[in-house]
Amino acid sequence: MYEKTAEHFGKKFKDLPEGHLLVNLGPSHPATHGILQNVIQIDGERVVDTESVIGYVHRCFEKLGERYDYNQFLVCTDRMNYVSTPLNNIGWILTVEKMMQIEVPDRVTYVRMIISELSRIMDHIICNGIMGVDLGAFSGLLHLFHHRENIYQILEKLTGARLTTTFCRVGGMERDIYPEFQTEIKTIIKGLKPALDEFEQLLVRNKIFNERTAGIGGLSAERAIAYGFSGPNLRAAGVPWDVRKDDPYMFYDKVDFDIPVGGDGSALDRTLVRMEEMRQSMKIIEQLIDGIPEGPYHADVPHTFLPPKDKVYHNMEELIYHFKIIMHGVKVPPGEYYMSTEAANGELGFYVVSEGEKSPWRVHVRRPCFWYYQAFPELVKGGLLADTIATMSSLNVIAGELDC
Repeated sequence: MYEKTAEHFGKKFKDLPEGHLLVNLGPSHPATHGILQNVIQIDGERVVDTESVIGYVHRCFEKLGERYDYNQFLVCTDRMNYVSTPLNNIGWILTVEKMMQIEVPDRVTYVRMIISELSRIMDHIICNGIMGVDLGAFSGLLHLFHHRENIYQILEKLTGARLTTTFCRVGGMERDIYPEFQTEIKTIIKGLKPALDEFEQLLVRNKIFNERTAGIGGLSAERAIAYGFSGPNLRAAGVPWDVRKDDPYMFYDKVDFDIPVGGDGSALDRTLVRMEEMRQSMKIIEQLIDGIPEGPYHADVPHTFLPPKDKVYHNMEELIYHFKIIMHGVKVPPGEYYMSTEAANGELGFYVVSEGEKSPWRVHVRRPCFWYYQAFPELVKGGLLADTIATMSSLNVIAGELDC
């Protein structure tokens, strides 16, 4: 791979002008946010040309999806954008439930939406906090990190895991919420609101940070759409498009929230959009948290959802369903399906072809990072070498999602 890469770049950057240099940003570099290689041609401190190389952590998730059953594939979606795993899991589960025309109880939908918005907050905390670190400001990340840790403790109590949660199952959730769920989330939101204001004063309103990010790595709305941008990076360019609003799923059409937009799509605008999105996520959570309805935590689909173990041990019917699901898997009607959700980085879509077996015939993932990272050479061309770091950080490139 390295020989082919060197040969390719040798042709692309053949006969460099006098005084120009080729430098590597990555693949092993803390500011690349994963194993990404960017071969940059520079003239002094000015970027002349760039080519990006991905695939260093490609793990064949789509091919694995053709071997795993529909619940097992959650271990792969966990490891895509590993900063906000429940958003990936919920997107996949909603796709399968759409394929099977399963309607889950309202209790399940409420909890899924709350966890989705908490995950979005976690993701944006990391993006904006690490961006400060990449530009030399460490205090902001430390200020917000313990609030992110509080959210992780919610996930740990709910799922038994922190990072790879394998949250949800086809037809519902693996288990019901615990008694203190609502109270603890209210406490987290109460502490997070002033913390975000303080973070904004500490970092985002800082004169040095503004000078390092304003007008850097910008992109017009037309170019962003042409590249296939979505999520905060598209909205920062002035396009008010959000899957939760424009193609609603779950109960997003029943809650009130705003879509923040920027102007020039610069690193600063991306940061500001994510700041406001965290506040809007808290607004959504506050509308849901006191209204979680009573009821079961899964749909009445015994052919799909594993029965409780205590019933399996004592009832023949539950034992039969347990055996059939484990041995034969969840059978999905034949056909082609697509479902998209608004993940932290933008539109996360799953295209699935089913032949009626326990595993899909074909799985393709529309991961947001893959679409907007292709614009990186255009975003940094003509700028300073130091600005490439700010631009990459503001895009929030997650290698696990990019390479999939």
